[in-house]
Amino acid sequence: MWDLLINQGPLFVTALAVVYLVPGPDMILVLQTAATRGRAAALSVAGGLALARGLHVALSAIGLAALIQASDIAYEAVRYAGAAYLVLLGVRLLRAPSLGLPTNTGDAPAMAGAGFRAGLLTNLMNPKALLFCSVLLPQFVHPEAGPTAPQFAVLGALLVATGFLFDAVFASLGLRIGAFVSGHRLAERLQQWLFGSLLIAFGVRLAWA
Repeated sequence: MWDLLINQGPLFVTALAVVYLVPGPDMILVLQTAATRGRAAALSVAGGLALARGLHVALSAIGLAALIQASDIAYEAVRYAGAAYLVLLGVRLLRAPSLGLPTNTGDAPAMAGAGFRAGLLTNLMNPKALLFCSVLLPQFVHPEAGPTAPQFAVLGALLVATGFLFDAVFASLGLRIGAFVSGHRLAERLQQWLFGSLLIAFGVRLAWA
């Protein structure tokens, strides 16, 4: 099993990198949070995204992903819930009174909790993320190489870890964006409308997919 995973590991990580580099709601959420709330809040979002990806891997491993995909009602329910949540996040961002980095560190635990929940729900209610796991992982799991459960576990851990590393990079980029526009009211508002509009657009696209 380990020889197979070691040989296919680079290809698997490359496939993950291609997907994680494509702009989507997860990336926008991390960038926006880092730019407006700082690194700690952005990493909390990344933690929520990591947990959601781990749950998607688990669902794929036990076959529930295929069942949800096969059930029109279940799939549509998850899709519309995810779309509504993205639109809600975008509207909240557009209506936010300020995008400046917080100066009150006492708000840090609350922001971390909110960021974690936003990351968890954004990814967990995106059926495309579940579909991605259910399609990609089986291609790298081979029963002839040994028990499939350990293979799913190792690949799933690699998927989650790779995603978190990319999110950490996006958080650093978001910090640079926030620092660049800090103090420039017009630039801050343009950033606010850009991130908010993108989240709403992703929600609408998900609803109409």
